[in-house]
Amino acid sequence: MAIIHYDPWQDRFKLPFGAVLIESIAHLNIDVIAEKVLHVYLVIHKDGEEIQYHEMTNQQETFYSCDYFFNFGTGLYYYHFEIETIENKQQKTYFYGTTAKGGLGKLYPSQAETWEYQITCYKKAEPAPDWYKKGIFYQIFPDRFAKGNGGVISPKKNTFLYATENDDPLYVKDVNGEIVRWDFFGGNLSGIKEKIPYLKELGISGLYLNPIFEASSNHRYDTSDYMKVDAMLGSEEEFTELIQLLHANGIHLILDGVFSHVGQNSRYFNRNGNYGETVGAYQDPHSPYFPWFSFTDYPNDYTSWWGIKDLPEINKENAAFQEFIFGEEGVIDKWTELGVDGWRLDVADELPDHFIASIRKRLESFSDKVLLGEVWEDASNKISYGKRRHYILGDHLQGVMNYPLRNATIELLTEAKGPEEVANSLTRLYENYPRAIFNNNLNNIGTHDTERILTMLSNHLKKLDLAFGMMFVFPGIPCIYYGDEAGLTGGKDPENRKFFPWDHMNPDIYRSCHKWIDYRKDNDVLIEGDLSFFFTEHLFGILRRYQNNYVAYLMNPTNYPKKVNGNLIFIAEETPMIKEIRRRFSNRTIEENSYLLISSAQKKASIEQIQRSMLEND
Repeated sequence: MAIIHYDPWQDRFKLPFGAVLIESIAHLNIDVIAEKVLHVYLVIHKDGEEIQYHEMTNQQETFYSCDYFFNFGTGLYYYHFEIETIENKQQKTYFYGTTAKGGLGKLYPSQAETWEYQITCYKKAEPAPDWYKKGIFYQIFPDRFAKGNGGVISPKKNTFLYATENDDPLYVKDVNGEIVRWDFFGGNLSGIKEKIPYLKELGISGLYLNPIFEASSNHRYDTSDYMKVDAMLGSEEEFTELIQLLHANGIHLILDGVFSHVGQNSRYFNRNGNYGETVGAYQDPHSPYFPWFSFTDYPNDYTSWWGIKDLPEINKENAAFQEFIFGEEGVIDKWTELGVDGWRLDVADELPDHFIASIRKRLESFSDKVLLGEVWEDASNKISYGKRRHYILGDHLQGVMNYPLRNATIELLTEAKGPEEVANSLTRLYENYPRAIFNNNLNNIGTHDTERILTMLSNHLKKLDLAFGMMFVFPGIPCIYYGDEAGLTGGKDPENRKFFPWDHMNPDIYRSCHKWIDYRKDNDVLIEGDLSFFFTEHLFGILRRYQNNYVAYLMNPTNYPKKVNGNLIFIAEETPMIKEIRRRFSNRTIEENSYLLISSAQKKASIEQIQRSMLEND
């Protein structure tokens, strides 16, 4: 029986780690111990194409090697190994592939049953502006953050306003479950402007705003007019003033672009006739907007987003709509020219790759802008509407929202999954993404679409501190959902969209969040460093390394103290640096729901302190 080992997470088996640049070479080694080895093949194919056999050569002892040149275009490449041997005078073929956990693979009985490894091949690294890479972001749901100018500016018809800011959000629905009255607290642009000192004190350098354009709802994902600021939030002049004040205070601004669908009562569809009896596709089949939509039985049956009639879906292939969004003097142009620093594309899965690429190209005519996308899964191998997506392979998105990190954080801290399983899942994600994309991801542990992180952690403040730590130590740009730093709780929408508790913030949670913001800002390792994980049965660690410096974050998500007894497992090659980290953690006890954080900088400081003490004693 042959003994075979291959682990792409170890440098001795694969270089470079993870994704590869087009027209570059990956060096692969597999360890084969057998009575007699006849042939060792790398069996590889580009996604959807025929397989290729590349014979590997015996380079060193039992290692067989192959250099593979990625010159068949960008996309996903899948591979496994086939080994032909002679054992007991009989020829035998082994099939070696990956497993669900990733990393070290295993043998399979046939090629058809073999799980293949993935290599992502990308066009180019996706740089991001320094202001973004070094940013600390804050997501604001505009209606729920702060009220300026005395409150509501321009209330909408058939809506209601809450009596106090402490009221819980509530939808008013009819017997069919349709929302018939939208609820508002009255948060606005002036409120955000007035809270700039708070944001600066917290350490925020970037805002991501949920939609601000004219709409019927409080969330404004049902756009009514892409060219107008919603009157309840303020005017275009106030928006321009807000941008200028944010920039003057070192804070950048990203807007939410909702281009998959509009509201049924929008200017473009106009079901209720608010914009006139001849305006909009619903009112007039000769409307210039009519080709934007797909009707099955005009005017009442039409394609809508996820079947929600309130959200007519737009045909993104329509040339007039494309010109309106990313053409000259289109939506992207107007707001970017006013000073917007970037865009987050809502439901990026619903937007064709070429549509996203065209937005990116338009943004390239401006300087230092960033384009992000809402993707909930592994964006490298995502299939939507039957098509493999290419939005992180170059010239499309520069980063995505990091929902897999949020999922892993909650699974770890609620002990739904163990440290090893979480480490493996996050390493697979790191392996699949181009490095620059991974470092550009917008990290979150809560958004307007998820339950509040404190609620998910059963109001456990020490676990919340660990969650903040994971978000700020992890590669990518941390983004705080408004109120998470103040102790807001809540389940699914609308409970996760309460008004900011300005009069009863939790000071302990605020200090915890502020502490991690300060730590992130003071450590270049957390901006540029590579990533690996380490763990025991109960403890989970994140290691960031940059040049000769490191930060190692080891947490205990359990309710009992755990001691490190030299049993740390690292998903990385054993190096002098890792040996040092292992030694520094050895025999340390980590209290329940707590952590230890060490760094090379701390070590240097302690040595300097010792030397200073020695000089003083002399």
